[in-house]
Amino acid sequence: MQTQPVLHRLSHMVSEHPTVIGFRWSHVQSWGATWAFLFSSISFYFTLSTTLHVILLLFRHRSRPVPVGPIPAVHSLIMSVVSATILAGTLTSAAAEIRDTRWLWGRSKTTIHWLLCFPLGTRSSGRVFFWSYAFYLSRYLHVMRTFFTILRKRRLSLFHLFVNSIPIMMSFLWLEFSQSFQVLQIVFIAFTDSVVYGYRFWIEFGLPTASFPLVANIQMMLLVLNFICHCGVLFLQVWGGGCNGIGAWVFNSVINGAFLFMFLNSFVRMRWIRRKALESMSTNGKID
Repeated sequence: MQTQPVLHRLSHMVSEHPTVIGFRWSHVQSWGATWAFLFSSISFYFTLSTTLHVILLLFRHRSRPVPVGPIPAVHSLIMSVVSATILAGTLTSAAAEIRDTRWLWGRSKTTIHWLLCFPLGTRSSGRVFFWSYAFYLSRYLHVMRTFFTILRKRRLSLFHLFVNSIPIMMSFLWLEFSQSFQVLQIVFIAFTDSVVYGYRFWIEFGLPTASFPLVANIQMMLLVLNFICHCGVLFLQVWGGGCNGIGAWVFNSVINGAFLFMFLNSFVRMRWIRRKALESMSTNGKID
Protein backbone atom coordinates (compact mmCIF):
# COMPACT_ATOMS: atom_id res chain seq x y z
CA MET A 1 0.00 0.00 0.00
CA GLN A 2 2.82 2.36 0.87
CA THR A 3 5.18 1.31 -1.92
CA GLN A 4 3.44 3.02 -4.83
CA PRO A 5 3.34 6.56 -3.29
CA VAL A 6 7.04 6.27 -2.43
CA LEU A 7 7.92 5.16 -5.97
CA HIS A 8 5.76 7.95 -7.37
CA ARG A 9 7.58 10.55 -5.26
CA LEU A 10 10.96 9.18 -6.29
CA SER A 11 9.94 9.17 -9.95
CA HIS A 12 8.73 12.75 -9.64
CA MET A 13 12.00 13.77 -8.00
CA VAL A 14 14.25 12.35 -10.73
CA SER A 15 12.17 13.40 -13.76
CA GLU A 16 9.71 16.14 -12.82
CA HIS A 17 11.65 18.27 -10.34
CA PRO A 18 12.07 21.87 -11.59
CA THR A 19 15.86 21.55 -11.40
CA VAL A 20 15.77 18.51 -13.70
CA ILE A 21 13.27 19.94 -16.18
CA GLY A 22 14.90 23.38 -16.23
CA PHE A 23 18.47 22.18 -16.72
CA ARG A 24 20.48 23.86 -19.46
CA TRP A 25 24.11 23.11 -20.38
CA SER A 26 25.91 26.43 -20.12
CA HIS A 27 29.59 27.41 -20.14
CA VAL A 28 28.77 30.03 -17.52
CA GLN A 29 26.30 28.26 -15.23
CA SER A 30 27.42 24.61 -15.39
CA TRP A 31 30.51 23.58 -13.45
CA GLY A 32 33.20 22.04 -15.65
CA ALA A 33 31.45 23.05 -18.87
CA THR A 34 34.36 24.72 -20.67
CA TRP A 35 36.98 23.27 -23.01
CA ALA A 36 39.71 24.81 -20.84
CA PHE A 37 38.41 22.94 -17.79
CA LEU A 38 38.17 19.67 -19.72
CA PHE A 39 41.75 19.71 -21.00
CA SER A 40 43.25 21.10 -17.79
CA SER A 41 41.49 18.47 -15.65
CA ILE A 42 42.65 15.59 -17.86
CA SER A 43 46.20 17.01 -17.90
CA PHE A 44 46.10 17.34 -14.11
CA TYR A 45 44.93 13.72 -13.83
CA PHE A 46 47.82 12.48 -16.01
CA THR A 47 50.36 14.62 -14.15
CA LEU A 48 49.20 13.73 -10.64
CA SER A 49 49.01 10.00 -11.40
CA THR A 50 52.47 9.93 -12.94
CA THR A 51 54.00 12.04 -10.16
CA LEU A 52 52.52 9.86 -7.42
CA HIS A 53 53.73 6.71 -9.17
CA VAL A 54 57.28 8.06 -9.55
CA ILE A 55 57.46 9.25 -5.94
CA LEU A 56 56.40 5.86 -4.62
CA LEU A 57 58.93 4.09 -6.84
CA LEU A 58 61.70 6.33 -5.54
CA PHE A 59 60.89 6.36 -1.84
CA ARG A 60 58.96 3.19 -1.07
CA HIS A 61 59.79 -0.41 -1.88
CA ARG A 62 57.50 -2.07 -4.43
CA SER A 63 56.65 -4.89 -1.99
CA ARG A 64 55.31 -2.41 0.58
CA PRO A 65 51.91 -1.12 -0.55
CA VAL A 66 50.56 2.05 0.99
CA PRO A 67 47.68 1.21 3.37
CA VAL A 68 44.45 2.89 2.29
CA GLY A 69 42.05 1.19 4.68
CA PRO A 70 38.37 1.06 3.74
CA ILE A 71 38.59 4.04 1.33
CA PRO A 72 38.44 1.90 -1.86
CA ALA A 73 35.40 0.04 -0.51
CA VAL A 74 33.65 3.31 0.34
CA HIS A 75 34.51 4.66 -3.12
CA SER A 76 33.08 1.54 -4.77
CA LEU A 77 29.88 1.82 -2.73
CA ILE A 78 29.46 5.50 -3.61
CA MET A 79 30.09 4.84 -7.31
CA SER A 80 27.61 1.95 -7.31
CA VAL A 81 24.89 4.07 -5.68
CA VAL A 82 25.61 7.10 -7.90
CA SER A 83 25.53 4.93 -11.04
CA ALA A 84 22.27 3.27 -10.01
CA THR A 85 20.75 6.71 -9.36
CA ILE A 86 21.88 7.99 -12.77
CA LEU A 87 20.50 4.83 -14.40
CA ALA A 88 17.09 5.27 -12.73
CA GLY A 89 17.03 9.00 -13.48
CA THR A 90 17.95 8.52 -17.13
CA LEU A 91 15.37 5.79 -17.73
CA THR A 92 12.60 7.74 -15.99
CA SER A 93 13.50 11.01 -17.71
CA ALA A 94 13.76 9.37 -21.14
CA ALA A 95 10.31 7.85 -20.66
CA ALA A 96 8.92 11.27 -19.67
CA GLU A 97 10.55 12.98 -22.67
CA ILE A 98 9.17 10.35 -25.04
CA ARG A 99 5.71 10.78 -23.51
CA ASP A 100 5.80 14.58 -23.83
CA THR A 101 7.33 14.88 -27.31
CA ARG A 102 6.00 11.85 -29.17
CA TRP A 103 3.30 13.97 -30.84
CA LEU A 104 6.04 16.00 -32.57
CA TRP A 105 7.80 13.05 -34.17
CA GLY A 106 5.46 12.05 -36.95
CA ARG A 107 4.56 8.54 -38.01
CA SER A 108 7.99 7.59 -39.31
CA LYS A 109 9.77 7.95 -35.95
CA THR A 110 9.76 5.37 -33.15
CA THR A 111 11.07 5.26 -29.59
CA ILE A 112 14.25 3.42 -30.61
CA HIS A 113 14.72 6.00 -33.38
CA TRP A 114 14.67 8.81 -30.78
CA LEU A 115 17.00 6.94 -28.44
CA LEU A 116 19.55 6.43 -31.21
CA CYS A 117 19.09 9.65 -33.16
CA PHE A 118 18.10 13.03 -31.71
CA PRO A 119 16.29 15.32 -34.17
CA LEU A 120 18.44 17.97 -35.84
CA GLY A 121 18.48 21.18 -33.78
CA THR A 122 18.22 19.45 -30.38
CA ARG A 123 19.61 21.59 -27.54
CA SER A 124 21.35 20.33 -24.40
CA SER A 125 18.55 21.15 -22.00
CA GLY A 126 15.87 19.33 -20.10
CA ARG A 127 15.55 16.03 -18.27
CA VAL A 128 17.87 13.64 -20.10
CA PHE A 129 20.62 16.24 -20.35
CA PHE A 130 20.45 16.85 -16.60
CA TRP A 131 21.33 13.19 -16.07
CA SER A 132 23.90 13.38 -18.85
CA TYR A 133 25.53 16.19 -16.88
CA ALA A 134 25.35 14.10 -13.69
CA PHE A 135 27.06 11.26 -15.59
CA TYR A 136 29.76 13.67 -16.81
CA LEU A 137 30.50 14.77 -13.24
CA SER A 138 30.58 11.16 -12.02
CA ARG A 139 33.46 10.44 -14.41
CA TYR A 140 35.71 12.63 -12.26
CA LEU A 141 34.78 10.51 -9.25
CA HIS A 142 35.43 7.38 -11.31
CA VAL A 143 39.11 8.23 -12.00
CA MET A 144 39.92 8.22 -8.27
CA ARG A 145 40.29 4.44 -8.55
CA THR A 146 43.55 5.04 -10.42
CA PHE A 147 45.16 6.42 -7.26
CA PHE A 148 44.08 3.37 -5.23
CA THR A 149 45.72 1.13 -7.84
CA ILE A 150 48.95 3.14 -7.66
CA LEU A 151 49.03 3.17 -3.86
CA ARG A 152 48.22 -0.51 -3.38
CA LYS A 153 49.63 -2.26 -6.46
CA ARG A 154 52.19 0.22 -7.87
CA ARG A 155 50.73 -0.26 -11.32
CA LEU A 156 50.37 2.52 -13.84
CA SER A 157 50.16 2.41 -17.60
CA LEU A 158 49.36 4.85 -20.37
CA PHE A 159 46.54 2.53 -21.42
CA HIS A 160 44.93 2.82 -17.98
CA LEU A 161 45.12 6.63 -18.00
CA PHE A 162 43.81 6.76 -21.54
CA VAL A 163 40.86 4.47 -20.77
CA ASN A 164 39.84 6.53 -17.74
CA SER A 165 40.14 9.81 -19.65
CA ILE A 166 37.98 8.69 -22.58
CA PRO A 167 34.63 8.75 -20.69
CA ILE A 168 35.32 12.28 -19.40
CA MET A 169 35.92 13.60 -22.91
CA MET A 170 33.05 11.62 -24.43
CA SER A 171 30.47 12.74 -21.88
CA PHE A 172 31.62 16.35 -22.33
CA LEU A 173 31.06 16.07 -26.09
CA TRP A 174 27.60 14.58 -25.50
CA LEU A 175 26.57 17.77 -23.74
CA GLU A 176 28.53 20.25 -25.83
CA PHE A 177 27.08 19.04 -29.14
CA SER A 178 23.77 17.46 -27.97
CA GLN A 179 25.07 14.21 -29.41
CA SER A 180 22.68 11.46 -30.48
CA PHE A 181 22.77 8.00 -28.85
CA GLN A 182 23.95 9.33 -25.48
CA VAL A 183 20.83 8.17 -23.63
CA LEU A 184 21.48 4.50 -24.40
CA GLN A 185 25.21 4.89 -23.71
CA ILE A 186 24.47 6.36 -20.28
CA VAL A 187 22.06 3.50 -19.58
CA PHE A 188 24.61 0.87 -20.64
CA ILE A 189 27.54 2.38 -18.75
CA ALA A 190 25.57 3.30 -15.61
CA PHE A 191 24.19 -0.25 -15.39
CA THR A 192 27.68 -1.69 -15.88
CA ASP A 193 29.19 0.61 -13.24
CA SER A 194 26.46 -0.12 -10.70
CA VAL A 195 27.10 -3.87 -11.04
CA VAL A 196 30.90 -3.71 -11.29
CA TYR A 197 31.37 -1.30 -8.39
CA GLY A 198 28.84 -3.22 -6.31
CA TYR A 199 30.90 -6.36 -6.99
CA ARG A 200 34.12 -4.55 -6.06
CA PHE A 201 32.53 -3.32 -2.83
CA TRP A 202 31.59 -6.95 -2.13
CA ILE A 203 35.10 -8.36 -2.63
CA GLU A 204 36.83 -5.47 -0.78
CA PHE A 205 35.62 -7.14 2.42
CA GLY A 206 37.10 -10.48 1.45
CA LEU A 207 33.81 -12.04 0.40
CA PRO A 208 33.78 -14.76 -2.30
CA THR A 209 34.62 -13.70 -5.83
CA ALA A 210 32.90 -14.93 -8.97
CA SER A 211 34.21 -18.11 -10.55
CA PHE A 212 34.54 -16.32 -13.90
CA PRO A 213 35.98 -12.90 -14.92
CA LEU A 214 32.80 -10.95 -14.10
CA VAL A 215 34.17 -7.46 -14.79
CA ALA A 216 35.76 -8.39 -18.13
CA ASN A 217 32.63 -10.22 -19.31
CA ILE A 218 30.33 -7.31 -18.45
CA GLN A 219 32.67 -4.88 -20.22
CA MET A 220 32.68 -7.15 -23.27
CA MET A 221 28.87 -7.21 -23.27
CA LEU A 222 28.87 -3.40 -23.08
CA LEU A 223 31.20 -3.12 -26.08
CA VAL A 224 29.02 -5.47 -28.16
CA LEU A 225 25.86 -3.47 -27.35
CA ASN A 226 27.69 -0.23 -28.18
CA PHE A 227 28.81 -1.60 -31.53
CA ILE A 228 25.27 -2.70 -32.48
CA CYS A 229 23.82 0.69 -31.53
CA HIS A 230 26.56 2.55 -33.41
CA CYS A 231 25.53 0.65 -36.53
CA GLY A 232 21.95 1.79 -35.89
CA VAL A 233 23.02 5.44 -35.59
CA LEU A 234 24.99 5.19 -38.83
CA PHE A 235 21.97 3.73 -40.63
CA LEU A 236 19.67 6.52 -39.36
CA GLN A 237 22.22 9.19 -40.27
CA VAL A 238 22.53 7.96 -43.85
CA TRP A 239 18.96 6.81 -44.57
CA GLY A 240 16.87 8.39 -41.81
CA GLY A 241 17.31 12.08 -42.47
CA GLY A 242 20.27 12.85 -40.20
CA CYS A 243 21.04 12.87 -36.48
CA ASN A 244 22.02 15.73 -34.21
CA GLY A 245 25.66 16.04 -33.11
CA ILE A 246 26.91 13.56 -35.71
CA GLY A 247 30.39 15.15 -35.80
CA ALA A 248 30.88 14.42 -32.09
CA TRP A 249 29.46 10.93 -32.65
CA VAL A 250 32.08 10.24 -35.35
CA PHE A 251 34.87 11.39 -33.02
CA ASN A 252 33.52 9.23 -30.21
CA SER A 253 33.21 6.28 -32.59
CA VAL A 254 36.89 6.56 -33.50
CA ILE A 255 37.83 6.67 -29.81
CA ASN A 256 35.53 3.72 -29.06
CA GLY A 257 37.09 1.80 -31.93
CA ALA A 258 40.58 2.36 -30.54
CA PHE A 259 39.43 1.36 -27.07
CA LEU A 260 37.70 -1.75 -28.46
CA PHE A 261 40.90 -2.81 -30.21
CA MET A 262 43.00 -2.34 -27.05
CA PHE A 263 40.43 -4.06 -24.84
CA LEU A 264 40.09 -7.06 -27.16
CA ASN A 265 43.87 -7.35 -27.33
CA SER A 266 44.09 -7.29 -23.53
CA PHE A 267 41.11 -9.66 -23.16
CA VAL A 268 42.53 -12.25 -25.58
CA ARG A 269 45.96 -12.04 -23.93
CA MET A 270 44.40 -12.54 -20.49
CA ARG A 271 42.43 -15.59 -21.66
CA TRP A 272 45.57 -17.02 -23.31
CA ILE A 273 47.58 -16.59 -20.09
CA ARG A 274 44.83 -18.26 -18.04
CA ARG A 275 44.63 -21.18 -20.46
CA LYS A 276 48.40 -21.64 -20.37
CA ALA A 277 48.35 -21.54 -16.57
CA LEU A 278 45.60 -24.19 -16.44
CA GLU A 279 47.47 -26.39 -18.92
CA SER A 280 50.64 -26.04 -16.86
CA MET A 281 48.81 -26.99 -13.66
CA SER A 282 47.23 -29.97 -15.42
CA THR A 283 50.61 -31.11 -16.78
CA ASN A 284 52.30 -30.77 -13.37
CA GLY A 285 49.48 -32.71 -11.77
CA LYS A 286 49.95 -35.60 -14.21
CA ILE A 287 53.71 -35.63 -13.64
CA ASP A 288 53.28 -35.76 -9.87
